[in-house]
Amino acid sequence: MDAQNAFGVAQLWAQSDLITRSVALLLVIMSVISWYLIVTKGLRLIANRRHAGAIESFWQAATLDEGLAGLHKRAKDAPCTRVAAQAAAAQAHCTRHAADATLGSTLDTGEFITRALRRGIAESTAVLERGLTVLASIGSTAPFIGLFGTVWGIYHALTTISVTGAASIDKVAGPVGEALIMTAFGLFVAIPAVLAYNGFNRANRVELSELDGFAHDLHAFFTTGARVGATAMVKPIGKNPARPAANEVA
Repeated sequence: MDAQNAFGVAQLWAQSDLITRSVALLLVIMSVISWYLIVTKGLRLIANRRHAGAIESFWQAATLDEGLAGLHKRAKDAPCTRVAAQAAAAQAHCTRHAADATLGSTLDTGEFITRALRRGIAESTAVLERGLTVLASIGSTAPFIGLFGTVWGIYHALTTISVTGAASIDKVAGPVGEALIMTAFGLFVAIPAVLAYNGFNRANRVELSELDGFAHDLHAFFTTGARVGATAMVKPIGKNPARPAANEVA
């Protein structure tokens, strides 16, 4: 074996023990999961950026049906589409059962729509935050897992010195190399996960803030017939008497 490959990755893997290999495999698995989440959530974020004009197109529609159809076409899986559809379904339910002499029909329309909007926002929040806990866990634990591999590699080196009775470089270079590689690998796994978590967390806050504003406009539209501060309005389905909003969306 030549000198350049004496302490290569393949050689280090060949001379490592079960614990070192287990740590290395664990870090590989964590890296694959981390990059999978980064790519999938990054693609979703890019897709949502392309849907930026869908909300304004919704308000420019002539009728509610056209607005909802436009949202479904331009931003099918976007949170704004989910929230608008649930609010419209709640308003239609109240309209259908307005004349029913039942306990359920006495629920205020504004309160019913508020609950639908809250449920839509909660579902959208859960979708946006999916995978962030895994990224945070990988980012926080990967350095320590790599550090464990480092400590074990140093222990391996000291054991080799003790057995051979000679602290020559050829006896300890392999185990020390394992230790240094585990440290570097742990950082390689952790740094992208932490950066991605912070970036996605900030993007989610911005998106949820915009969604909350859209929900307030939807609440005003379905309870008063007009968007807040708007000079024109989308025509709702069925009869929707104009009255002040009874509740605000939290």
